[in-house]
Amino acid sequence: MRIHKRGGARRRLLAVLLAGILAVSGASVLAVAAFAGQRPGSSQQSAAQVGTVACGDVGAGLASVPEAAQADVDRDLADLDVQVADAYRSLSEPGAGGGESRVMGALAEKRTATLRKLADSAGPGSGLPGDLSGLANCSIRRDLVVDASAREYAPEPQSAAAGRSKGPKGGKSGLGRGFVDIRSVSPNVPRPTRTGPATGTFTSRCGRNENRHLNPDNVIVAPGVSNGAHHMHDYVGNLITDAFSANGRLAGAGTTCSNGDQSAYYWPVLRLLNGADESDLKAPGGGKDRNVGRILQPAEVGITYSSSTGNKVQPMTRFLRIITGDAKALTNGPANAHASWSCTGFEDRQLADKYPVCPNGSRVVRTLKFPDCWDGKNIDSANHRTHTAFSKADGSCPKNFRVIPQLVERVAYDVPSGVRFAVDSFPEQLHNPITDHGDFINVMNRNLLDQMVSCINEGRRCG
Repeated sequence: MRIHKRGGARRRLLAVLLAGILAVSGASVLAVAAFAGQRPGSSQQSAAQVGTVACGDVGAGLASVPEAAQADVDRDLADLDVQVADAYRSLSEPGAGGGESRVMGALAEKRTATLRKLADSAGPGSGLPGDLSGLANCSIRRDLVVDASAREYAPEPQSAAAGRSKGPKGGKSGLGRGFVDIRSVSPNVPRPTRTGPATGTFTSRCGRNENRHLNPDNVIVAPGVSNGAHHMHDYVGNLITDAFSANGRLAGAGTTCSNGDQSAYYWPVLRLLNGADESDLKAPGGGKDRNVGRILQPAEVGITYSSSTGNKVQPMTRFLRIITGDAKALTNGPANAHASWSCTGFEDRQLADKYPVCPNGSRVVRTLKFPDCWDGKNIDSANHRTHTAFSKADGSCPKNFRVIPQLVERVAYDVPSGVRFAVDSFPEQLHNPITDHGDFINVMNRNLLDQMVSCINEGRRCG
């Protein structure tokens, strides 16, 4: 029996939670109007007044799970997500305010039953508390939602957006408090300091998802569960990635990458909120999960590996799973938020809790940086995080971890001037930009893995 063990100390979430709430509350002004892609109606206003549903993240607290029980635990975690999404939908319906106690009481009962099943499957070493009531009882968080009736939702006129030559005072964009003109942001990205000789890069060119590989699954966090993500993912690389992609299937599949890299790379789609509908308007992961609007195909996708500090790297193992960011960061807080937003020509200015408004001719850019330390043993862990870690400021890894190539995904979009957009999310996460995240399964063969390490360590640019 293989046990997934906790790889390090818990992050200091409490210390940054208050700052995270303050940071993300302004961005969540997108919350409800984003569902319709237009000015909010009465149902959207009702949802904003209710707030959103915040529950303890059960999966994040798991320390170890017996391999034989992992499938059952994954299904129970997926059921918990469904329960939260259903409760949020009920609260968002017009006239639901008077039924808050009923909705939240029913949610607590369902979560209690599921948590008991999960705890029995995971066993006494799972890391779950003996008293599950703290995880079963959820709250309504009104502080994370700004009233959707605010006129700041009104899209900026095309002529005004096109004619502006300087950033607006105070960073106002005309698109709402969830957006900021990138020209009003001061440069905030420090110059990289590489102290070691490993200055090379390895690039996989995997296209822009021209074949429209889209689904709302998540084979890492919710394997074997259809619509486990409750939001749509863009995929490049492996051609068959979905909830049911076992390692053997991934290894036998084709790829969109020109160098034969069969790895699975995926992230939530970006949608235009201009009133146009997508084909998934009535489908799970789409309209049924409050993700609406036309899905934007990326204009650029960069898949690059390097050493962030110049320290020499060691190869990853095949089928290693790595996630970055936190799909539930709106309610969890920003401790695991590692995605950022910017514009081409302004990438020395990165945003975590706002969407950027880019000048004409500039593209919206999402940057997803992945952990660059690995415990050297496990391809995954019970909470999908503790088998990997980010290196420290001096470039070192936690004790008993090794330095591996750092994956950086850079995804750029052509967003029409004056049009709002939002990233897909779990319904109760309200399309907040801080919930952006990425997932990666390494399916490279040994030759490619060795080539990657050699290129980085020898200071060469490959691919």
